[in-house]
Amino acid sequence: MRLIIDTDTAGDDVFSLMLALTRTGVELEAITIAHGNVGFEQHAENALVTLDRCGRAGEVPVYLGAQFPLMRAPLDAAYVFGRDGMSDSGFARTSQRPAEGHAVDELVRRIMAAPGEITLIAQAPLTNIALAYQREPRIAKALKHLWVMGGTDNGVGNVTPAAEYNFYADPEAAKIVVNAGFNLSIATWTLTLKDGLWTTEKLDALDALGTEKARFFTDVNRASLAFARETEGLDGSLHPDALTCAIALDEGLILEAETCVVDVETVGELTRGYLSVSHSILPDIEIADPALKRRPPNARVIKAIDREGFFAAMRTALL
Repeated sequence: MRLIIDTDTAGDDVFSLMLALTRTGVELEAITIAHGNVGFEQHAENALVTLDRCGRAGEVPVYLGAQFPLMRAPLDAAYVFGRDGMSDSGFARTSQRPAEGHAVDELVRRIMAAPGEITLIAQAPLTNIALAYQREPRIAKALKHLWVMGGTDNGVGNVTPAAEYNFYADPEAAKIVVNAGFNLSIATWTLTLKDGLWTTEKLDALDALGTEKARFFTDVNRASLAFARETEGLDGSLHPDALTCAIALDEGLILEAETCVVDVETVGELTRGYLSVSHSILPDIEIADPALKRRPPNARVIKAIDREGFFAAMRTALL
């Protein structure tokens, strides 16, 4: 697999990168950085630290991208991940620095240079992807597959009752991307709540591996684990980005999925960033009101995954 990951690296974004960096047969060709969880440049520093801790320093370029949403003020989530996005662990600055060039330019260049070969995992607000599509709409067909962590499956969000963070942070970008014609799979926050929780028992098992990568995992996960326990009443931590990466790397972990019509609310006072997920209406059905006629399906929405297989993938990455 030839892979690019677009990320606002903090907390579980780190673990997604670790899955890709340690998987045999996966070539992570670039990491692109978007605004999001914490300070913009800190996202790059966190990606660089992750490369270093996985023994891959200097091997994968990290490109800075969109510092702001298309039309909104930036929205951070330091209250979940700590000020540095890494549970304020104080990791030392690495020798590798962000590469020359802009993330949007690199996405366009790399995808168009290898039509049908590049898989892209988007685990940040979708600003970089939307800007790349606007610059070169042909990337929608040239990209092999786009995996998006974002939205809810008509469920409760994690920043408002209607919206998940990535889509809420830049709903205009999300709307552009889901309607662009990509070969698109979406792993929603609803799926994370169902299948993306690692209990205290499982987290203890990872820590007990005793490897450098396992200790790094435990250190980075400390703040989001505390947030999940104290704010959400969960016995463990949630892992939406790692889940998305795991199923992108191994689709055999997907137990249930549905091809759906999806779109994103951008103007609702109470529903900004809401991902509408609905069934397609067959074209031979007569509907009097044209406004009720739905489009053909435009995304595969993942409904259930193999939880133990997901956990086993992370365990292997930490060895």
